[in-house]
Amino acid sequence: MAMDGSWELNITVTDLAVERTLRVTGDLHMGGVMVKLVEALDIAMDWSDHALWWPDKNVWLSRPRTTLDQYGVGADARLLFTPMHKVLKVQIPDLQILELRMDFSCKVFSAVVQLCKELGIRHSEEMSVMKYMDKDDLKKNIKENLNHKKKKQGSTENLGVNGNGVQYHSPSGSMERLSPFSRSPAGPSPTNTIGRTPGYNANNSVSPYNTLNANGTLSPGSMYSLSFESVMENALANSPQISVKEAAQYLQKPKNLIEKARQNYAWLDSSKSLMEQGVRENEFVVVKFKYFSFYDLNPKYDAVRINQIYEQAKWSLLSEDVDCTDEEMMMFAAFQLQVQMQAGQPQPSESMMDSSAMSNHLPNDDIDADLTNLEESLDSTVLSSAGDITSIPELSGNVRYFKPKKLTLKSYKKAFCRCKDTHIAFYKTEEDSNGTPAMKVNIKGCEAHPDLNLASQKYGIKLFVPGSDGMSEIWLRFDSEEQYCKWMAACKLASQGKTMADSSYVTEVESIKTLLSRQQPSQSPAPLVQRIMEAHSNVQNLNLIESKMAYIKAWQALPDFGITYFVIKQKNSKKEEILGVAYNRIMRVDMNSGDVVKTWRYNTLKSWRVNWEIRHVVLEFEEETLNFSTQSASCKTVHEFIGGYIFLSMRSSDKNQTLNEELFLKLTGGWN
Repeated sequence: MAMDGSWELNITVTDLAVERTLRVTGDLHMGGVMVKLVEALDIAMDWSDHALWWPDKNVWLSRPRTTLDQYGVGADARLLFTPMHKVLKVQIPDLQILELRMDFSCKVFSAVVQLCKELGIRHSEEMSVMKYMDKDDLKKNIKENLNHKKKKQGSTENLGVNGNGVQYHSPSGSMERLSPFSRSPAGPSPTNTIGRTPGYNANNSVSPYNTLNANGTLSPGSMYSLSFESVMENALANSPQISVKEAAQYLQKPKNLIEKARQNYAWLDSSKSLMEQGVRENEFVVVKFKYFSFYDLNPKYDAVRINQIYEQAKWSLLSEDVDCTDEEMMMFAAFQLQVQMQAGQPQPSESMMDSSAMSNHLPNDDIDADLTNLEESLDSTVLSSAGDITSIPELSGNVRYFKPKKLTLKSYKKAFCRCKDTHIAFYKTEEDSNGTPAMKVNIKGCEAHPDLNLASQKYGIKLFVPGSDGMSEIWLRFDSEEQYCKWMAACKLASQGKTMADSSYVTEVESIKTLLSRQQPSQSPAPLVQRIMEAHSNVQNLNLIESKMAYIKAWQALPDFGITYFVIKQKNSKKEEILGVAYNRIMRVDMNSGDVVKTWRYNTLKSWRVNWEIRHVVLEFEEETLNFSTQSASCKTVHEFIGGYIFLSMRSSDKNQTLNEELFLKLTGGWN
């Protein structure tokens, strides 16, 4: 240190692979450091996308008014002057792999917002970034596995040189060894990035739109061009067909709940930057839908978003990440076949837009559409007669029921049941229904899972009813499909705190009937292809977007839809358990059977936080507190899922609402 208190600071400029030594004082702010550095370089170029990175502390020095002393930077520090936007190999839900520039300096939440804007995907808050996981990572504890990889690499790992010529040490170890991109110089994607999509001539050295290079990468500065948006939308709204065999290298097939839970270790922290979490330039990451709460799916604006949700749903079923019955799988196969058949056909929406443009009636189209929607919504609320206004809707009929208990044989009892408001009353006979019921169950906030086998005409519902002692289970069995549809619709509304008086009841009944009609089995056993074709006959009149939407709705109707699992240990307990987090509830799940042990609704959750000293998640409900550590993922990941779903539930119908990043980070940050 000199007499004037100044000292030398070494900074490596990654673009030029050169090092400069500056004489600075501790009270010099970061903006002044960068000005000094640029003056010392004396090279005329745009440095606006550059910032200072401190590898040893794994932090961006991004606040221009903060001084070196305030950051704790001393003479022994070695800083990097590097671009904030870097190229990543990004796999999206349809398994296409794009080479895109992402912001490595801002929070992951903000980086995903920017990425979705460029890809034409609304509601970016539903998506996030995962690191690539090898299939072997599911076979043992992911933390131990990755720690072992780090130690193994530690002895041989030295300062590597990236594409910019900079030497740095990756705190998480190189992902290149894990990345499937190392398997093929041209890239492993079955579509070899976006350059293989329809409308692109791979033989040309440059995309006809001048936004894509020959290998499908993006040209600098082309991100917001209209031509880029056009080719991207076409490629992302209509994904190229990929066989299961080709996609196998990207699909993880978890065999049990523990392996499903281990998948969630790979989610990045939304409140930190990519760089801070060990992601480096040209590495492989996965961007997909993290939260299964899809808001305002509108075919007019969401062609890309609907397709990517459809693709994620499709691959989750084909990889057996979500379970379904044979009849349901035939239905999904029929939808998939219809999507493939419609992909090359002109769609009604396109022809309608063309004709409307020719007739110059575009302003009236929106008005007509709004009037139609208003008419439909009013029709759904019209009561059948004036007397309905004072009567309370109810269901009644003979139902068989069963309350499963340990060490008991399965035996259904017959009863006359009446469902009114959010209660089901059980009577021995219809004649007794005017008296006191033998049993009465409040199904408000319940879980209603279908228990169906259409081939054997089995129509059942498994009800999980919340109570002070946890979830009590009741199985209902019905004699006909008609009866099942009405009772299932009533139970679904009750799970949301609604009754059959709600205007959506009739729509819910019809929706369940439609879903069952698409699963109807053939009268005699038939080969697989024939069964799919028979199921396809029920959906062959759907256009492309209708087929995808029907697929998504059927996927959402599955009992296991949208549940994210974590392996946990409750405080003062050595026993491992499974915690399930969904868009509307939190569950304790039996690790062996997969049965729900207890369910908590978000409206009973008073507070949620992380005790950072012992790294425990604390969930305070109205009647109890759940305090646990996570074994399969970071405690922050669990907290972020819960806070994220609460954030998504606060979205309003206001079309002008803006995305409140500050509120999201507050709800998911892990603090009180």
